[in-house]
Parts: sequence; C-alpha cells; structure tokens
Amino acid sequence: MPFTAATVATSVEPCRIYGSIFLEKDPRRRGQSFATVYVEPEEAFADVLVYEESNKLFADKTGFWYFTGARDFADYVLFVTDNRALADFSIQYTKIRSYAGCRNGK
Repeated sequence: MPFTAATVATSVEPCRIYGSIFLEKDPRRRGQSFATVYVEPEEAFADVLVYEESNKLFADKTGFWYFTGARDFADYVLFVTDNRALADFSIQYTKIRSYAGCRNGK
C-alpha cells in the first residue's frame, strides 16, 4: 500500500477574531491574508457584527476590532472581497457596542 499524506482541512472561525485588524484590499496580497471577508449589506445575514474600537486595549472580545493602518501591527490581516461566494465569513458594522459579536449562536 503506497504512502499517502492526509490533508487536514481547516476552517476559519470568525468568532475567534478580535484585536487589531488590517483590512487588505489588494487582490495580489490575498494569499498573505488570514481569511477572506465580505461586508454584508444586511445585518441579518452577517456572521459577525463588528464594533470599531478606538483603543486597541478594548478590542478584547469577538466582534470588537481595532483597525490599524499597518498590516505589520495587526493581529489579523483580512482580505475584503466584493464576491460573497469567495468569502470565509461575512461581517456587518454596528455603532452599538452591545450588539457586537457572533450571530446565529456561533
């Protein structure tokens, strides 16, 4: 019987993403990103509701993101796509802090 290497498929868990985030929009750098995200126009269909923190120290739970302008200082680099079918998960921004977090019991 020949040796075959098993491939382990890993999926992105959007409910574990928080902290400093860099949103990559250059398609040439998609492969260097942690995940691909789609900004959902409707809140009801988003996987994660994101609240933009003004201080990195408060971005300590799911959905609380501090956006950084430098990818080298980000905890996560996420590629933003306009094609929902190519995204690992979807987000929607909220202005209400208590609404931030995972949707659908995730």
